[in-house]
Amino acid sequence: MKEDYYELLGVSKQATKDELKKAYRKMAVKYHPDKNPGNKEAEENFKKVSEAYEVLKDEQKRAAYDRYGHAAFSGGMGGGGGAGAGGPFHDPFDIFSEVFGGGGGGGSIFEEFFGGGGGGGRGRGRGGATRGSDLRYDLEIDLEEAAKGVEKEISFRKPTSCSKCNGSGAEPGSGVTTCPTCGGHGQVTASKGFFSVRQTCPTCNGSGQKIEKPCSSCGGEGRVNETTKIKVKVPPGVDTGSKLRSAGNGEAGTHGGPTGDLYIVLHVRDHDVFDRQDENLYCEIPIKFTLATLGGMIEVPTLSGKASLKIPAGTQSGTTFRLKGKGMPSLRGGYYGDQMVRVKIEVPKSLTSEQRQKLEEFALACGDAEDDEEDGDEPKGFFEKAKKIFD
Repeated sequence: MKEDYYELLGVSKQATKDELKKAYRKMAVKYHPDKNPGNKEAEENFKKVSEAYEVLKDEQKRAAYDRYGHAAFSGGMGGGGGAGAGGPFHDPFDIFSEVFGGGGGGGSIFEEFFGGGGGGGRGRGRGGATRGSDLRYDLEIDLEEAAKGVEKEISFRKPTSCSKCNGSGAEPGSGVTTCPTCGGHGQVTASKGFFSVRQTCPTCNGSGQKIEKPCSSCGGEGRVNETTKIKVKVPPGVDTGSKLRSAGNGEAGTHGGPTGDLYIVLHVRDHDVFDRQDENLYCEIPIKFTLATLGGMIEVPTLSGKASLKIPAGTQSGTTFRLKGKGMPSLRGGYYGDQMVRVKIEVPKSLTSEQRQKLEEFALACGDAEDDEEDGDEPKGFFEKAKKIFD
């Protein structure tokens, strides 16, 4: 007795097409021979669930099965035509193309899902037309260019459509005929066990065409490698890792296929003065200890020129000031980040006798001599706190 098709798929007799498809996909993955190498039982179960789905996905066959059961396909009952439950096993690639959302493209969906290869070429259409590959170009720019935007001319080599044959691959004056082996489909079917496997036609290499006389410039490929120059507009605000897409500037397609795209990946060089974090810029500025003590104005560099910064009296080393709107522009526009200025107080390494005398007088005025602190580096309060630890 043959097993009930609904039970094989684990669904009810009221199951919808989507429920059937989902159930079959689950079972097919579970029992597929690639997932169970050498397991004859799994192989047999795979054939059974595939047979069940082949019948139940067809409305006419399903109606006949619901009415007569397996007898509908045993001969004499008329199960709706074609190979039924007892007939030869259909091409599993066709089934998987439907289940996984493919469109009869030579099993590429099937092979991708199960980790196979050789699915007839990326983006291949009827007649062997294939979309050209996308290309990547890494472009370095300065921080100033990233802030203001820049136009760059880049040069690279890529396969372009052959000008002599206009991409056909045939020598001018010669013709292109349909491949006699595959009939123009670009694929042939080969039987491997219980599988009917589609593979690239060995005669035309998947083009579906036979060139009478290959083009002398491109050798019949329809493409030649040439150096290409294009101008790229880099918008303000880009950062390392930003990508720009230049449509149609990738590799030329084959046999009339569309051209791929070019992706420009940007890299912003490190700057001598500024560090960048998102839209904000950071820099460290040295100032004299007298300016930090007395206060005053200084000029600091920004990407748009110099800016004035007020240093309050008594500023400590490490203090950070914010320059509003002096950072990087937002890539979305309408907004600028800030520039953070961290001050570092410079201590003179050598003094003239007059400078030293004046500084000693200043130290006496501050009472530093009473604490016998020659360097005057540490405040009095620090030693008072330290004494409490050791007392």
